[in-house]
Amino acid sequence: MKEYDIIIIGGGGGLKLIQPALKLGLKIAVIEKESLGGTCLNRGCIPSKMLIHPANVLTAAKNMQKYSITNKGKYTVNFAELIERVSTTVDNESQAIAKSYKKNPLIDYYHTTGKFIADKVIGVDDIEITAQAIFVAVGSRPMIPEIPGLADTPFMTSKEALRSKQLPKKLLVIGGGYIGCELGHVYGALESETTFFVRGKYFEREDVSIREAFQSTFEKRHHTIYGLREMKVQHNGKEFTITGKNPAGKKIIERGDALLVATGIIPNTDTLDLDKTNIVKDDKGFIKVNEYLETDVEGVFALGDCIGRYFFRHSVNFEGEYLAKNLFEEEVDAIKPINYPPMPHAVFTYPEIGSIGLTEQKAQEEGFDFLAVEHTYKKSAQGMARLPEEGLVKLIIDRNTHKILGAHILGDEAATMIHQLILAVTIESTIEELLQMIYIHPALPEIVRNALRKAKEQLK
Repeated sequence: MKEYDIIIIGGGGGLKLIQPALKLGLKIAVIEKESLGGTCLNRGCIPSKMLIHPANVLTAAKNMQKYSITNKGKYTVNFAELIERVSTTVDNESQAIAKSYKKNPLIDYYHTTGKFIADKVIGVDDIEITAQAIFVAVGSRPMIPEIPGLADTPFMTSKEALRSKQLPKKLLVIGGGYIGCELGHVYGALESETTFFVRGKYFEREDVSIREAFQSTFEKRHHTIYGLREMKVQHNGKEFTITGKNPAGKKIIERGDALLVATGIIPNTDTLDLDKTNIVKDDKGFIKVNEYLETDVEGVFALGDCIGRYFFRHSVNFEGEYLAKNLFEEEVDAIKPINYPPMPHAVFTYPEIGSIGLTEQKAQEEGFDFLAVEHTYKKSAQGMARLPEEGLVKLIIDRNTHKILGAHILGDEAATMIHQLILAVTIESTIEELLQMIYIHPALPEIVRNALRKAKEQLK
């Protein structure tokens, strides 16, 4: 039995614990069966944004005529070269992490699958290891729906879609969530015809105004089939065929030379042999943890996608920083429960979405007496300059306290714009406090200011 001070299972968000532990001179084992850096670096946030940015640039270029700029030539996309650059960049980053760990005498890096043998005993390769503290951060993977015929076809998940060097003439996308829409936007902008199969609505958890505005704009660029029943998938060696019936009972047939399946995720906890421990999972396979992110086994903690609370890199970073501070920096009697501030998110589609706090629907469900106000990008100085076809800021405000309960933005730079409102929701600012500051003219945040002014007027 080889003993360590800490063991980290998963080479993504769990790596936030490495530097604090090294500062204390602790001996660390890191276990990762794939590439270090996790989903974010290798098959998620980083490579997708490296593709989304050129897709956005090309989309903007194709719409230059609204500024009286015309280009009589045709834009060409060297898709294989683009993918190669992105893949090489993220691979180099991942390999750099591995090299630094291999050089450090305090770190043993096991490039394999770790499985529990007992509560605090893990099997790696042909040895058993243990530690005073074990951190499980194994993340998640794409969930594959049980659609007749699908398993027998060469469909893509997000992992393959970020690495494929073939730009299809027509891409079929099953799923209307963040991942499907981000990658569908990339392929569509880079000249693939796209058809989405959406069970209900795009982004069902977003605020209703944002969702409807997004859907209206997105449908102009991407064909969407809603509520397809009795779906079947076939592949004849060259082409995919999806068949089914729409809600009216009409038979639908769609063909394409590539298929992306983006219907959600499942935790990787099934790789851990947790049945050999007292660690408890819920009915969806997520590890149950307490207010200290500790499992039912003392000294075994879990964080990130595998606990099912939030599915963002910024959320697992927060959890990792919490654990590092509590376990490695504070005195034992100072350990505090984790206290999540309001959790923001963004969707890097075209148009972009940024969101924090309560949606209008959620505010209604929770019984708040609230005011919902909207202000469009078009009715601003930047709107006069950018001539946006879409864009709005929506605020949910408590009528009694005038505090910002929620904020939602659709349009250019929404993921950046939302940060002012992340602070406002986090520190429970009132609209009056936000209107005390001077907004730079003519910058995009004036749209937020205009929404605030509208709210103040309506709350008189």
